[in-house]
Amino acid sequence: MRLPSPFPFPQQRSRSSGGRSPFGGSSDGRSNGLKARLLIALAIVGFAVLSYYLKPGDMNEVTGEVERVALIDPEEEIQLGLQAAPEMVDMHGGQSRDRGGQQAVNIVGNQLLDALDRDLKQHDRHNPYRDAFRFTLLADPQTVNAFALPGGPVFITQALYDKFTTKGQLAGVLGHEIGHVLSRHANKQMARQGMFQGIAGAVGVLGGDMNSAQMGQMVSSVLSTSYGRDAELESDKWGVRLMAMAGYDPRAMIDVMQILDEASGGAGGPPEFLSTHPKPANRVEYIKRVIAEEFPNGVPEGLEK
Repeated sequence: MRLPSPFPFPQQRSRSSGGRSPFGGSSDGRSNGLKARLLIALAIVGFAVLSYYLKPGDMNEVTGEVERVALIDPEEEIQLGLQAAPEMVDMHGGQSRDRGGQQAVNIVGNQLLDALDRDLKQHDRHNPYRDAFRFTLLADPQTVNAFALPGGPVFITQALYDKFTTKGQLAGVLGHEIGHVLSRHANKQMARQGMFQGIAGAVGVLGGDMNSAQMGQMVSSVLSTSYGRDAELESDKWGVRLMAMAGYDPRAMIDVMQILDEASGGAGGPPEFLSTHPKPANRVEYIKRVIAEEFPNGVPEGLEK
């Protein structure tokens, strides 16, 4: 969104008009200018917020919850993800040549989806993205990462895959990424982005200079990253649930967080409020709480780690 140009300083009144400030300008003029900027800023915020909250909600076919999204038709999400997938593959050195690793990723990913299908059938719901899911092991040997695109494409780098010691750890990561797709996080973020940019524009207008515009962008960024952290925790919950459904011990997710913590250099990195991901140590405590809520009588015996 293009920010409005800064407002000009009000013209100086004559000495006879009174109200002259020590800095040579009119205090009344500056006051009027501030009021005008305030009114415009409030109008921008109001429009941005109302545009978001007055959108008709769309029911998530997996969770049954009504959500505000940018793309209502799941097929649009699927097409968006498929269009972006080749670029993501190229950015990470192409697909891995580790055929055994790719096969393991495919098997575990589809086990999680099959388990979800069985659970959804009991609740008369279905997964509209089921046939669009693709699991790709990327060749990147340095970047420890996994991510998902809207509609189904899920990726994991060779650098992360090589750190796993159990299938349960792989299941935890894939379950987390599947959770992003099922919760339509990217779609919901697109819907929110207009509101965030509107708030950023309002801050810039209110200040009336480039510093204020930059501050507005920072506000937008903080709001966006805060939503990102919430989405990560929600996906951690999906990971726990899907793992257990498919016969994997959800406590393997804790091992994954330890792997990520070591890969990120422990306590290093930006402050959590400026990061799109909660710190792994904080996610461990959250995962423990989720496991306790899902299994109040303890994790069942016999689950694969």
